[in-house]
Amino acid sequence: MPKKPSPASLAPLREKIDQLDAQIVRLLNRRARMAQRIGQAKHNERAAVYVPSREHEIMARLADLNGGPLSTRAVQAVFREIISASRALEQLPRIAYLGPAASYTHMAAREQFGAQAECVPVATIPEVFAEVEHEHTDYGVVPIENSTGGAVDITLDLFVESALTIIAERSLAIRHCLLSRAQRLGRVERVLAHPQALAQCRRWLATHLPGAVVEEASSNSRAAELAGRDTRTAAIASRLAGEEYKLRLLAADIQDQTDNFTRFAILGHEQPSKPTGHDKTALFVSVKDRAGVLYQTLKPFADNAINMLRIESRPLKGKPWEYVFFIDVEGHREDPPLARALREIEPLCVQVRILGSYATAKPTSPA
Repeated sequence: MPKKPSPASLAPLREKIDQLDAQIVRLLNRRARMAQRIGQAKHNERAAVYVPSREHEIMARLADLNGGPLSTRAVQAVFREIISASRALEQLPRIAYLGPAASYTHMAAREQFGAQAECVPVATIPEVFAEVEHEHTDYGVVPIENSTGGAVDITLDLFVESALTIIAERSLAIRHCLLSRAQRLGRVERVLAHPQALAQCRRWLATHLPGAVVEEASSNSRAAELAGRDTRTAAIASRLAGEEYKLRLLAADIQDQTDNFTRFAILGHEQPSKPTGHDKTALFVSVKDRAGVLYQTLKPFADNAINMLRIESRPLKGKPWEYVFFIDVEGHREDPPLARALREIEPLCVQVRILGSYATAKPTSPA
């Protein structure tokens, strides 16, 4: 059995920790004062407060600097909150997201902007677009694609009519938890969740709660709220929902597939971004109605060695049997090969609109 350390041996180590904490606090405030000066310069130049490409640069630099024992993800999480607190000294951003509170979209918003941002839940994806378009909020967060369920069609459709752009993206691993006020799993008699979450956890439920009544809820967050009212009811939801509604974590990672990710678009008004070297460009095109036009439209990307990541077709509203194509490609719109390809497709299309060039997000697991 390891020997228990004595208070005398711990005292000098704790004193050193206290000294380091004092240094960290001083440095944090020095950094915050520098951020305030940058904020004033941005204000004078009428520049954007939030610059995702700059934050991507900082996070990449932290990954290079980190030598452990803290993981790179842990270091980046700490600095995300430092940046969030510093940004709040310049301007507290308001973020509309697809609610309710503690949804996965809420988690993506917090991952992107930090805890200091004011996150505003709204009921539908069109409402998120409207909040940002009418400048009731500074930015919005909406789901755009799921690795198992495919594209979120309503999000794509809204881009056709909206002037908003994608200024960044966030990719979040969907990790379902079983949450309840029950003391243990055997006390659970009813399970609530959104139909999609129920489908994603079907095998786990059949194995571990075969006798429980399974019921659909309007959202996983709503399920968690209802579970908080009954000690025999459990909800399938995120860890954040457990914190929000003060529920016990009975089981984690209960989804049947471990590779379930959702990609979220960060909506904003047009703002130029700098290439980071690991970028993605999203655009949509409407093509002329003639044989071979789609092949001709895509060919310049291949000719310029541009890797196409995704293509989705959506019907064009008000024009039966006409379609728009949403395309994601590797690279930034300022990269010469991609810029050349975009110029080459313009004469072939009725419309070409770039939705945004932004740093490609690496999938992350919610904390």
